[in-house]
Amino acid sequence: MKIIIIGAQAAGASAAAKAKRRDPNATIRIYEKSDIVSFGACGLPYFIGNHFGDENEMISRTPEQFAKDGIEIKTLHEVIAIDPRLKKITVRDIKSNNCFDDDYDKLLIAVGAAPIIPPLENHQLENIFTLRDMYDGLAIKNALTNRQNSNIVVIGGGYIGLEITESLVALNKNVKLIQLDERVLVDAFDPELTEIIEEKLKQHCDLHLQERVQGFEGEQKVTHVITNKAKYPADIVIIATGVKPNSELYKDLDLETLSNGAIIIDSYGKTNIADIYAAGDCVALYHRVSQSMTYIPLATGANKLGKVVGDNLAGGNNQFPGTLGTSALRVFDTEAGRTGLTEQQAIKAAIPYKTVIVKDKNHSNYVAGQTSVIAKLIYHAETRVLLGGQLAGGSGAALRTNSLATAIWANMKIDELAMMDFLYAPPFSRPWDILNIAGGIAK
Repeated sequence: MKIIIIGAQAAGASAAAKAKRRDPNATIRIYEKSDIVSFGACGLPYFIGNHFGDENEMISRTPEQFAKDGIEIKTLHEVIAIDPRLKKITVRDIKSNNCFDDDYDKLLIAVGAAPIIPPLENHQLENIFTLRDMYDGLAIKNALTNRQNSNIVVIGGGYIGLEITESLVALNKNVKLIQLDERVLVDAFDPELTEIIEEKLKQHCDLHLQERVQGFEGEQKVTHVITNKAKYPADIVIIATGVKPNSELYKDLDLETLSNGAIIIDSYGKTNIADIYAAGDCVALYHRVSQSMTYIPLATGANKLGKVVGDNLAGGNNQFPGTLGTSALRVFDTEAGRTGLTEQQAIKAAIPYKTVIVKDKNHSNYVAGQTSVIAKLIYHAETRVLLGGQLAGGSGAALRTNSLATAIWANMKIDELAMMDFLYAPPFSRPWDILNIAGGIAK
């Protein structure tokens, strides 16, 4: 069995390791166009914010470690064509610019995603960055060492935009966060939750909502950001407006995809072309609640699907059970977590629903550090089965999302939360946890 994997980050690396464990005799070769493998981009905002100093801590395994396990990784090799009929690929050696062909029995496309860069005037000016790979992080960190670079504009109010804003504020920079939509985290949280997050942001940075960036000014380096409302000084700009699948390689194949280029797969990770699988941030995942294929580029989904596909590449019959899109972030001292469907997503999916919102405290009032917590749960209007939920507040708010995700995964009804045996200890909770209360008052 000869397995070729295109891409050596989360999904590709997980798939290779699992395939080799299942079939030690398989030939497994990975082509990676960068010189870094098994990289965890989620650490980038914290690396920039000096939470840790060694960028290699974001790398799970090196090429040498893969080679020791019998997995061949060819870095700085870009796959430029796939021929499903002949079951071969064309590869370009980036160092020499020479091209060659390679064949496969099974092929995994795990090419990931790339930052979305809006069509902004003068976006090629120096000190305008995206934040996706290690070199982005190193370049931003280097630019921040110049103390004259004090005015930072972050474009985009998603997870990365908010996390990098927090890190920049901790570095004593003047940060302006510009978001096109009417609120931050618009695709992940409902207004009741984003309102709390926005209030926290306003205490630490200059937040601009419903404002469109049009371009930049500067001769060699950026000096100003131009929007539809004003012009702002900027020494550094970070564009964090989301990601899209790296579909250039496979766009001319007859692969079934979503409109954004995300590859549609079945529960085994197979595409609609024989012996071609896909995983990672270039694929659409099955959502367990909406029962639809959805683009949710999270490291958790990439690693888990990669493991499933790796097993199947080597002869297994494993199925990916789907995702809930469970995720979280911290914005200064406010935590927020979400899972399943938001209210807006339930509307889009045409699911009859109800909601319950509870405001409470994270733990007993006689223990230092008590803060407010809000929970919003969405449940089916007829069956009362949980559809989704979000929490925000102080310490412990985000991790409660895991309990909620478990309940949704198990198709629990909201009423069952009322008597769920959640732990109680004064430093962690109250006798009636906020999720108990939500389950008890849901109408």
